[in-house]
Amino acid sequence: MENNLIYILKGLNLTLKLYFFTLIFALPFGIFLSLGRVSKSKILNNSIQIYTWIFRGTPLLLQLFFVYYGLPVVGITLDPFTAALITFVINYSAYTCEIFRGSILGIDKGQYEAATVLGYNYWQTMFKVILPQSLITAIPSLSNEAIALIKDTSLISAIGMAEILRNSKEIVTREFSITPFILCAGVYLILSTVIIFILKNIEKKVNI
Repeated sequence: MENNLIYILKGLNLTLKLYFFTLIFALPFGIFLSLGRVSKSKILNNSIQIYTWIFRGTPLLLQLFFVYYGLPVVGITLDPFTAALITFVINYSAYTCEIFRGSILGIDKGQYEAATVLGYNYWQTMFKVILPQSLITAIPSLSNEAIALIKDTSLISAIGMAEILRNSKEIVTREFSITPFILCAGVYLILSTVIIFILKNIEKKVNI
């Protein structure tokens, strides 16, 4: 069992790498998209709305297959990790966009009026007044997405990437035992618990 756990954990580096890079790119991109969603430009608003509709309304696994297996048909070939990262960033940016859009729209109009009195332009108002407040109100929803993301990383096993689920499956196939799947579930539970603990502490500090 010890050897099996070690082999499963060899995929942990890939899982965490995809997780953190997705967070690093999807969060700012999602914020940028949310600003477009609340802008007065109908073209920009509608374009981003279609974007979020597509990527929130179709399975992440299908999107992953499209990027990794579909794009080579039109001459675009990506290595597995790049394909996975692009897919995850695009998908989670769509969710982040809608989370921030809701938070921005929930900010009291008096905040905008106060910013106007201070002489702020649109972008100053957004970055100095609105976004800091919307980030606080968005934390619970962002926390849910952060927890979902660690579980969704298992989908990359479908394109042959040796993360913890694929490594577990290899052992199951070789030894005809379900123990590796139990160990894999334990690893995901530990990761999710750590993430939940960190996010709860962040929420507490922000509320203070």
